[in-house]
Amino acid sequence: MSLEFRFQSASTEYQKIQTELASLVENRTRLDAQLSENEMVKKEFTQLTPSNVVYKLVGPVLVPQDQNEAKTNVETRLEFIKSEIKRVDAQINDGEDRSEKKKIELVEIQTKLQQAQTTPNP
Repeated sequence: MSLEFRFQSASTEYQKIQTELASLVENRTRLDAQLSENEMVKKEFTQLTPSNVVYKLVGPVLVPQDQNEAKTNVETRLEFIKSEIKRVDAQINDGEDRSEKKKIELVEIQTKLQQAQTTPNP
């Protein structure tokens, strides 16, 4: 396989990895926002008295919900979000490793291409 073809192929793969990483970082940012929102809700729950009514948004309607059920739902959501963050972080780390390896490969191919161009043909 020619060096030019290998370089083009590696470059395309590198761009694909970078696109995947951008998507993963976007997902991580969204998860951080959800985590923050749910932690805020959990903090607000600590200030409730038994006489306070908690409502849940179901479609366009606010429906009364049991306080304990609401607290349990928020705890479950927090656990889920934290596990998703760990999963996405692992994917980001893997993507960064793949990206770095591909970048090194690109530099090596580019160096070989430059050497081939500067070496006179007999």
